[in-house]
Amino acid sequence: MDIFKPLIALLAMVNPIGVIPFFIAFTQEFDRAQRQQTIRVAAFTCFCVIGLSALLGLKLIEFFGISIASFQVGGGALLLISSLQMLNAKPAEAGSVSSGGAGANIAVVPLAIPLLTGPATISTMVIYAQKTQTFWHHAALVAYGVVIAGVVYLCFSAAGRIAKLLGNTGINIMTRLMGLILAALAVELLASGLVELFPILADRAYMRQQ
Repeated sequence: MDIFKPLIALLAMVNPIGVIPFFIAFTQEFDRAQRQQTIRVAAFTCFCVIGLSALLGLKLIEFFGISIASFQVGGGALLLISSLQMLNAKPAEAGSVSSGGAGANIAVVPLAIPLLTGPATISTMVIYAQKTQTFWHHAALVAYGVVIAGVVYLCFSAAGRIAKLLGNTGINIMTRLMGLILAALAVELLASGLVELFPILADRAYMRQQ
């Protein structure tokens, strides 16, 4: 397993820069202390989702009797859907979210879940956890949760400055760029899972190369 691929996929999916407009909108009535608390809780929730997915996600799908290949195809499809949303300049996994019902838990829902992390993120961590070969690779996946949490914290802390610097056009360009990267990773996961489910696809690909 390429040790940095999960981190690249996570950065593309979480895409905190693309969520900054939502963060600003949801917290515009907050004072400085409330905004800082929201940032800390959102970042910590992202770490929990990523870390727990890496540690326990594989055991859960084994409990339900789902094959890794099937999960790979499903996860790849989710990633592809997320990337298509991002290519349309929408935050991945955003769905239809309104700030009205979030209340005091705005940091957890909808900011951390599902705007920052969601089904596609969980699927990705489970897939990469299955590919780990050593304890240190598995530990690295959990450590990536810390990295992502740090990136979320820094981006949200600088939300006002980043929004002024990039503007709506800049944020849209960044979201589309991350969506393109995510689409490439999604196709790779889909291809890998389909080959495992249907080995004849690998045979045909080999024959074409001859």
